[in-house]
Amino acid sequence: MLKRNRRPTPPGVILKKYYMERRGLTVTRLATTTGLSRKHISKIVNSGAGISPEAAVRIAAVLDTTPALWLNLQGAVDLYDARKRLRLWRPREIVPPAAEA
Repeated sequence: MLKRNRRPTPPGVILKKYYMERRGLTVTRLATTTGLSRKHISKIVNSGAGISPEAAVRIAAVLDTTPALWLNLQGAVDLYDARKRLRLWRPREIVPPAAEA
């Protein structure tokens, strides 16, 4: 398994730097075009909120990308954070697969 030394870049940072800034999109305009609230888009862009599947579909449609792009970026951050939170946790037992008949 590949071990990361740093947290993946949050999707909001990528959204802002590579999509919004390059297209001259404001938070207000992206909110209007996606049908999401300005407050929610602002939270996503400032890493205060993650991108839900619904938001991914809307953002992808407006920016002509795929929802998978946004969900994969979000998933990488979520998985990194979970592994960091659970770094000291160990299972009580490892259950092997059942033998085939």
